Amino acid sequence: MTMTPARAGQEALQRIPEFATIPSVDELNRDFTEIAERAGAPLRRIGTSRLGEPLWALTVGDGPAQAVVFGGVHPNEPIGALTATHLARTLVDDDDLRERLGYTWHIVPCIDPDGARLNEAWFAGPYTRGHYARHFYRPAPDEQVEWTFPFSYKRAYFDRMMPETVALMRLIDDTKPAFMCSLHNGEHGGIYYYVSRETPGLYEHLHAIPEELGLPLDTGEPEVPYVPRLADAIFRAAGSEEAYDFTEAAGLDPADRDAGTSSWAYAEKYGTLSLVTEVPYWSHPDANDGEPTEETYAEVLKVRAEGLDELATMLGDTLRAAEPDLSVQSPFLRASRAFIPAFVKVAQQEHYRSEQAEAARQATKAERFGCLDLVHMFRLRYGGMLLRAFDGELAIGNGTPTIREQHAALSAVYDSWVAEAEAGTSSEPIPLGKLAAVQYAAILATCVYAIAPQS
Repeated sequence: MTMTPARAGQEALQRIPEFATIPSVDELNRDFTEIAERAGAPLRRIGTSRLGEPLWALTVGDGPAQAVVFGGVHPNEPIGALTATHLARTLVDDDDLRERLGYTWHIVPCIDPDGARLNEAWFAGPYTRGHYARHFYRPAPDEQVEWTFPFSYKRAYFDRMMPETVALMRLIDDTKPAFMCSLHNGEHGGIYYYVSRETPGLYEHLHAIPEELGLPLDTGEPEVPYVPRLADAIFRAAGSEEAYDFTEAAGLDPADRDAGTSSWAYAEKYGTLSLVTEVPYWSHPDANDGEPTEETYAEVLKVRAEGLDELATMLGDTLRAAEPDLSVQSPFLRASRAFIPAFVKVAQQEHYRSEQAEAARQATKAERFGCLDLVHMFRLRYGGMLLRAFDGELAIGNGTPTIREQHAALSAVYDSWVAEAEAGTSSEPIPLGKLAAVQYAAILATCVYAIAPQS
């Protein structure tokens, strides 16, 4: 039977199991070792992490087209571990599906194990925003695998690739994939997608996947304002060039960046169709509500900008007060030093957007939700990460009066942020199996589309 994007997505949704927890890196490695042994195909080492951990890939199938799928690209986004495991098991066990798809698959369970281990304290739950954020870690931009591919544009230049990035670059160069999927996930709201080029005929199938599972699309505020919208909750992935040009137009220094470009941009030279499926941990009905509000879009942008300004001031003052006494160059401290000043820049961009003529229209409920929830998300994420930097100092006995004072003050404010973010909302945690099902079904639908004759 001919495999179509619609059939691929439907078959995928019928197969996904439920998952009780997110696996640790060690558990994930054991799972992939077992899958490889059953397949009779040993794991292939493609590189080494910064802390010396092997990076593994499993090759399954012998189809003429090549596919690369990799998880753990942002270590606070581990749903891809479940998706990669289910994809690998299914491809090994189902000869008919594997042959009908027509690919040789290269699956990397976790490309940043060092970062993933720093999130493991929340992997087993409870899955609340507060517990997640207090154990949250996201690397500084120049330590993120997804954003350290080489980049040169106008006055911007980046070539400090991490070992993990180099390993992924080699895998892409060796396979020249027709299809590639970088396994990400969002945090709160609804589901949305990125594709590396326009894909007419695919959008309806991507929309049908969350609908079948009773999950909302996210039709509100995109992650970045310059990303081209192809359909509801589907965007063409925007590159670092677009980010540079937008920042320049907003009157900021576009060369003031410490990161490169992305995996999909690197793979474009091979004609690769890349997919990113962003699935949130918590759903919210407003994420897909197109009803107008009483506020203008300019007004909600200004509220977001003011919230980010306040956050930058609070965390910036806290970090500056403690800096003279800090002794450990931890990943949490490096990330805090990178992200906190960036909030000022994002706030300036939002003020700029609010002043444009097109912002005078009414905001939708989805846009208002996206704008306001970003402030809650950043408070919890990056306040939690700065607290973890202070936790580390206290754990090694560096409890100076200043560090203890700043830790106590930030803890009190942080608790109020958690209470505000969690109080009176319509948020619901999404079962892990449903999140993996969305990614898995989108992989199958898009990989079929990538090599199908286009009319």
